[in-house]
This record gives sequence, C-alpha cells and structure tokens, in this order.
Amino acid sequence: MLFVADVQARLTTIALTPEEYFAAISEYSAMGVVGGAIYDALIAHCALKARAEKIFTWNVRHFRQFGPDVEKKLRTP
Repeated sequence: MLFVADVQARLTTIALTPEEYFAAISEYSAMGVVGGAIYDALIAHCALKARAEKIFTWNVRHFRQFGPDVEKKLRTP
C-alpha cells in the first residue's frame, strides 16, 4: 500500500468513460488485438487521452501495434 499511495501522490489517474472504453475495445479488436494485449491497448488509449509525451513499457512489441500515435511515444525504461 505504501507503493500505491506513493504512486497516487505523484501521478494523475486517467479513466475512460464507458463510451471511451467501448470505443477503444472496438477499435483495437478490429485491428486484430486480442487477449492480454487489449489491456495494453487500454493503457495506450489512456496515455493518448492524457496527452502523455512518453509511454514507458518493457513490452514494446504489443504497443507498436496500436498505431503511429502510440508508437512515436514509446520508450523502454
């Protein structure tokens, strides 16, 4: 809980509305994204919504499939 509290104190939580959630899943599943990669797609969608400058991930392969707007922001920690 200390770690979670520290993260919450330093970061802004981004949530999708039910409509955004449905639209994101529809968009990414139409692109062929399946399984656990859908969770990564939702993270990418939140990053775009937040206008994040960078997206840090160890799983670059999954995130590359979410399009050029996501790919150009990818960084490996």
